[in-house]
Amino acid sequence: MLLFTDQLHRTIEIPDVPKRIISLVPSQTELLYDLGLRDEVVGITKFCVHPSEWFRSKTRIGGTKKYDFEKIKALQPDLIIGNKEENEQEQIEQLMALYPVWMSNIYTLSDGMDMILKIGALVNKQAEASVLRLKIEKAFEQFYSFRASTSLKQLKVAYFIWRMPYMVAATNTFIHHLLEQCGFKNVFAGEERYPEITAQQLAEANPDVILLSSEPYPFKEKHIAEFQSICKNAKIVPVDGELFSWYGSRLLYAPEYFKKLIESLQV
Repeated sequence: MLLFTDQLHRTIEIPDVPKRIISLVPSQTELLYDLGLRDEVVGITKFCVHPSEWFRSKTRIGGTKKYDFEKIKALQPDLIIGNKEENEQEQIEQLMALYPVWMSNIYTLSDGMDMILKIGALVNKQAEASVLRLKIEKAFEQFYSFRASTSLKQLKVAYFIWRMPYMVAATNTFIHHLLEQCGFKNVFAGEERYPEITAQQLAEANPDVILLSSEPYPFKEKHIAEFQSICKNAKIVPVDGELFSWYGSRLLYAPEYFKKLIESLQV
C-alpha cells in the first residue's frame, strides 16, 4: 500500500502506482499529460480541453461539479484527482466513499508548485515534476526581474469572471494572487472570493483597467462597449483566463503573457 497526503491534509491510500486515473480539473488534466502520462488517464471532464487529443479520445465523466457516477464506476478508477474550489463538496464526498480521491487546494504560486510535486510523486513522475517546477520558477524569476527593472505605474484593475450578474475575482483566489504578482492593485481586494457586484459599485471603484476573462464566462471584444459605458476612462481588455487561473503546467506560459499585457497597458 502507498500512502499520500493531499493539500487538504487528508491521507489517501492506493494499492500501487495508479494505472486508471480520473481527473476532475482541467489544469490538472493538462499537468498529467505534461508529466508524461498517457494510457493511465482514463477519464476527464467536458471542460478538460487541453490536450486536444485527450479531449477527443478520453471518456468524459461530466463537468467539474456534476458527474456521471455510472461512467466513473465503469472506468474502475484507482485514483481520482480533484480540487477544493473547482469541484463540488457533496459530489466529491460521494466519490471519496468509493475511491481514493486526492484533492488540491490552491491560492498561491507556492501552492501550485507544491501541487505539481505532490502529483508527480502520486503518479510516479517525480523527476518530471521537479523539472517542470524549476522551469516555472525560472520563468517567474525572469518576469519579476522585468518588473523590477522597469518603472511601471501600479494600475488599479477589476478582473471579471461572469456577466449577468457581474462577478469579479477578489481576495483569497488564485487569480487575485496572480494579479498581485503582476503588480496590479485589485480594486475589489476588500471582498472575499468571487463577489457579485453592480455597475454602480464598479463605477465607484474606478479601476484604471477592466480585465474580461475568457472563462468561465466567455467575454469577447463585443462586451467592451458595455463596460466602457460604466467606466468611461478605464481601459477594457479581454484576457486569457487560462493564464490567470490554471495552476498546472500552463503556468509555464503565464509570465511571458503577463509581461506583454503589462507592456500594452503602460502606453
